[in-house]
Amino acid sequence: MKKKKKILFSLIIIVLATILVGGTVFVYIFSKSNVSLSGKKETFIYIYPDYSVNQVITEINKVAKIKNRTTLNFVAKTLKYTDNKVRAGRYAIYDGMSNLTLVRELRNGQQTPVNLTFNNIRTKEQLAARIAEQLIADSLSIITLLNDTNYLKPLGLTPATSITLFIPDTYEMYWTTYAPSLFKRMEKEYHAFWTDARLKKARQIPLSAQEVATLASIVEEETNYQPERPTVAGLYINRLRQHIKLQADPTVKYANADFKLRRVLNSHLTTQSPYNTYQVFGLPPGPIRIASRNGIDAVLNYAHHNYLFMCAKETFDGTHNFATTYAEHQQNARRYQQALDQRNIK
Repeated sequence: MKKKKKILFSLIIIVLATILVGGTVFVYIFSKSNVSLSGKKETFIYIYPDYSVNQVITEINKVAKIKNRTTLNFVAKTLKYTDNKVRAGRYAIYDGMSNLTLVRELRNGQQTPVNLTFNNIRTKEQLAARIAEQLIADSLSIITLLNDTNYLKPLGLTPATSITLFIPDTYEMYWTTYAPSLFKRMEKEYHAFWTDARLKKARQIPLSAQEVATLASIVEEETNYQPERPTVAGLYINRLRQHIKLQADPTVKYANADFKLRRVLNSHLTTQSPYNTYQVFGLPPGPIRIASRNGIDAVLNYAHHNYLFMCAKETFDGTHNFATTYAEHQQNARRYQQALDQRNIK
């Protein structure tokens, strides 16, 4: 009887030891660091919707070293991370990451957001390309919505004014954001920017929000010197109120599709385009670039003065000479033209 008890006790000890060893190995496989970034602390992988688990691991291998792929596959199977459980997204990979943490975050879709930024954008094509570099949305789908009259109409926009929906800033969102969700987010941000106070100032000019953005785009193309922008805005508002053509050189460059044009000639002024403000009265049908917050606020808080004319200073420092009469403006223009000639700028 005692012998049987000893045998039973021994068996229990063996079973417990086996469980302990097995558990230790199990914990080791799950918790041991299995990712090396060779000195970096963090990197990212991008998982597309049709990826398999093997493709996910291949993506990880492109940016990091998996020390033991067998244990990673074991943990993936144990946690039921299978092909139909792969979730698209942008995921952070950390140096020293364990199998458990890595697989759990991938399986649960714990994406790391991107900081979407866009600024200094002139055309829809540039905007779409810039966004497509940062999100899963492709440029064609973005341009399609920017030109879709039926889609834009409920938003109070047209294909000519659609880019006013995009207020330059940094926006946190998931990489897996497609064009429709992007536009919904931009609509939300647009309404957050256009507060009652800003809309009231626009009405007092009077201009719509889209017209303010259009004028701001011209002002920003005229000068990079921010303190001067309210003065430039006030000049153009004076011309609008007096029904004088804006005659803004940046609109000529836009109409001629030549943004690098340094010297506007008479031949450029004859281009027939609704964006050529030497040919048409009032504002062009839409912005000639995406206006910044600063540019829009410069228009809303325009300087009150009697200036009707402006000309780049002959010092080429980015500022302008302003004038109330055409005679004074001609004097400013002659000095600038002479400076161009001296520098042999064509």
